[in-house]
Amino acid sequence: MQYTRLGSSGLKVSRLCLGCMTYGEPGRGSHPWSLNEEKSRPFLARALELGINFFDTANAYSDGTSEQIVGRALREVGRRDELVVATKVFYSLRDRPNTGGLSRKAIMTAIDDSLQRLGMDYVDLYQTHRWDYDTPIEETLEALHDVVKAGKARYIGASSMFAWQFAKALQLAERHGWTRFISMQPHYNLLYREEEREMLPLCVEEGIGVIPWSPLARGRLTRRWGDAGGGRAATDEFGKTLYAETEAADRAVVERLHELAAAKSVPPAQVALAWMLQQPGITAPIIGVTKMSHLDDAISALALKLSPNEIVSLEESYVPHPVLGFS
Repeated sequence: MQYTRLGSSGLKVSRLCLGCMTYGEPGRGSHPWSLNEEKSRPFLARALELGINFFDTANAYSDGTSEQIVGRALREVGRRDELVVATKVFYSLRDRPNTGGLSRKAIMTAIDDSLQRLGMDYVDLYQTHRWDYDTPIEETLEALHDVVKAGKARYIGASSMFAWQFAKALQLAERHGWTRFISMQPHYNLLYREEEREMLPLCVEEGIGVIPWSPLARGRLTRRWGDAGGGRAATDEFGKTLYAETEAADRAVVERLHELAAAKSVPPAQVALAWMLQQPGITAPIIGVTKMSHLDDAISALALKLSPNEIVSLEESYVPHPVLGFS
């Protein structure tokens, strides 16, 4: 396994992050495709064996059961001081006032609830899941700063927002002496590269670690164009909103990826992840794993180097997309 610093912080993370949205009680929340605890544990254990030390979940995944499953597994088979455990706050588990968003009240309640579900005294990375248009960003940043000062989180990060919003948050934190975001979790892959315009250059300039979600485009990069995919593809309603606007161009990207993978005699997932790992500023793609072969492909991608001409070949069919994934 390769390790690197998360942005300009001193935190060392594996170059692959295990995304834990897959692990939770099926049918809870909006994730009917989740794997229960018995089915989830082998993947968490195997990731640790392979040297992955970075695990990403969220308070809202499967109504909080993802945090419970991940916390129990990591406590039993991992060493806490060697692990980097990340979770998120924003989405509400109940449709009631003050149970979601990024107000001070919501954050202070959510961090305690997350720690209780994880069975941990602190998280290493506490992330805002989305931008809260109903709460002043100053209120959010001061609350997150207090969470860190209380020892409940070591670092803070953010996910999926406009670059101007992230720049404003970074500037305000610096102005007030509040804890600064060290990471950004954007929607980014070969089928959706809009973050290359502003967000990724901003992160490089500001020393922010980048941990992209959906690096394989919800599996669309791993299967032939027109293949409907498995159980998650059929029931992932959010995923269906992400890749539909420019189908002809997307098809060209997928077909080029599969041609290159065939020429190299490797699965398309390896090529797609290798491409991402070679992009400027990328720290660790967040990989979803429901088969052991998914872990094997991800590990192999670390050693797969693409030539400049191969990278151009993968990228040249891309066309601009509408901004997606911020909701």
